[in-house]
Amino acid sequence: MTTTARETVLRRVQDALARSDRPEVTVPRGYRTGRTLPDGERLALFTDRLVDYKAQVRTCTAGATATVIAEVLRARGARKTGVPPGLDPAWLAGYDGEIRTDSPDLPAPRLDALDGVVTASAVSCAETGTIFLDGAAADQGRRALTLVPDLHVCVVDLSSVRTGVPEALAELVPEHPTTLISGPSATSDIELERVEGVHGPRTLEVVIRTDV
Repeated sequence: MTTTARETVLRRVQDALARSDRPEVTVPRGYRTGRTLPDGERLALFTDRLVDYKAQVRTCTAGATATVIAEVLRARGARKTGVPPGLDPAWLAGYDGEIRTDSPDLPAPRLDALDGVVTASAVSCAETGTIFLDGAAADQGRRALTLVPDLHVCVVDLSSVRTGVPEALAELVPEHPTTLISGPSATSDIELERVEGVHGPRTLEVVIRTDV
């Protein structure tokens, strides 16, 4: 049986730990939990953090979701838009472009032909402006779908926005692949010149639904 480099390293770590006579260390997990904010304050804090990360933010009612998404895609010139297989089709009812439903069989490089992607979200953190996507959720899709196209339109329900990180993490399933989004993808070179769109979408549009 062939042994991978990863398996070799992990086996050596396990062997070293087995020979160690150090006592087990219990890591304290006394994180702050249960923090809440009124809807208006939570929305304001979340929006402030998103804008600071250079994300574009729009708020709407649940009934206006399709209209706002269509406006965003039209303004961005998106003619080919990808969606995860479980996305609510009503959200794209006002969009007149081509909709392509993602599939695990579709090679990641072909996702580059899309002008953008629309997904839902699992939970968000107001304090850090971070959106969490559950890769096992049918309306959020696999990680490649939200990393390859240059535009990501992400729908967030205000009811799913938690105050802090511990509160947000408590809503996730640890075994599921999770993508954390804090603004559009960006990095800086040695001269601190900001470059966007290197490791993910260059543009992040967040549509926050305030009445669900």
